[in-house]
Amino acid sequence: MAEATKTEKTSYQGQMHLLQKDIMGRYFEQLTRAAEQGEGKAAYMLISGNPVEIVHAFDMIPVYPEINALQLAVKKTALPFILKAEELGYSMDNCAYVKADIGLFLGDRKTAFATIPLPALILCNYVGCNVYLQWFEHLAEYCDGEIYNLDVPFLRDPSGVPSKEDVEYVVRQLEEVIEVCERLTGKKLDWAKLKRIVAISGETGEMWSKIKALTKHVPSPFDNYFDSVTMMAPLYCLRGTEDGLRFFETALKEMEEKVRLGTGPLPEERYRFVIEGPPPWPHLRTFRDMFAKWGAVAVASTYSTVGGIWEFGFKHDPNHPLESIAQHMLQWNVTNRNFLQRYDQIARYIKEWSADALVIHSVKSCRLFSAGQGDMREYFTKELGVPTLLIESDIEDPRYFSEAQLKNRIDAFFESLEHRKLVRDKQAAGGNA
Repeated sequence: MAEATKTEKTSYQGQMHLLQKDIMGRYFEQLTRAAEQGEGKAAYMLISGNPVEIVHAFDMIPVYPEINALQLAVKKTALPFILKAEELGYSMDNCAYVKADIGLFLGDRKTAFATIPLPALILCNYVGCNVYLQWFEHLAEYCDGEIYNLDVPFLRDPSGVPSKEDVEYVVRQLEEVIEVCERLTGKKLDWAKLKRIVAISGETGEMWSKIKALTKHVPSPFDNYFDSVTMMAPLYCLRGTEDGLRFFETALKEMEEKVRLGTGPLPEERYRFVIEGPPPWPHLRTFRDMFAKWGAVAVASTYSTVGGIWEFGFKHDPNHPLESIAQHMLQWNVTNRNFLQRYDQIARYIKEWSADALVIHSVKSCRLFSAGQGDMREYFTKELGVPTLLIESDIEDPRYFSEAQLKNRIDAFFESLEHRKLVRDKQAAGGNA
């Protein structure tokens, strides 16, 4: 029986990763064909709360400068592009994503994963981070692509619900985006096609929500930070497509099977933590190992919600496609939320996902995430009594990653958690006696 279980477990390992490699490989091949052979028109967008459904409805190719910069960092090839941008006058304090992308854009745009096409449309879906505006305006200065700044009002109301006027304001802009796409592609919008795409986005988001809810189990079937990035790429690049939907059908089945078998990402899950902030892409494996050695698994993360928050009930509605896309942009992504709403999101993760601690990864070049994280640490430590660790590096620039310093801070933190656990167990044993 044990041998059969082992065989069954092995058969489920790797399906999701192989499928992700296949569909993302085809996505990057599409970028290369567009760049080198002129197959299709590219629309540049940002990850947070974007209207990719409209782009797909016109058969345009979504291109994400953030993902291009991320891929450069993961493949440890970002620094030459960052230095090139700094030579042009970009400050060392500028967002390293921007510098890596600008350095790439002003070259031949060839990378190890794709050749990046020039944009027909530069669609700046401004959500939360003012750097987005300057970034895409700079890209527009360097090429002939048409720019449209889609202004998404910040989520101001304490209730966390956008006003009717805000939704209407964004919908009117989406209608203008449709007119721009019609002019650039030479074809009218097929509303039935848009509704089908929005319906697929709804199904995809629902499955992603179910997958993330599975990490409430003990042990967690996957790490909701380090492993989530495998699922985030199809979610953002391929949302609204059959490939994306098929990926999440496979991923959900695989994760449900892991729950049934009681398996997780580590041999033993000893600590469960929530993590705030993006990862240090140039040193992702090293960073992960610093937590894995302690049997620590991230059961929830704010970073996995930069492109959308589905786990708290949002679902794209094909019966109201533009209103649904507007709601997603306004309300249902972490980057358009104020700080107190981020507090509430993290607190909910800690409670509902049964976490032992909060880790805050502050990154030098992302002020959207890192501004105010010292206050966040104080709030969770002193107001809520949650053990909280604040560490620092960068999402893109390898010059701001100190392995020894991070290791010392992380080890000291989990040593303190270990001590707390021992004291708590001793007190419990004394009480039972």
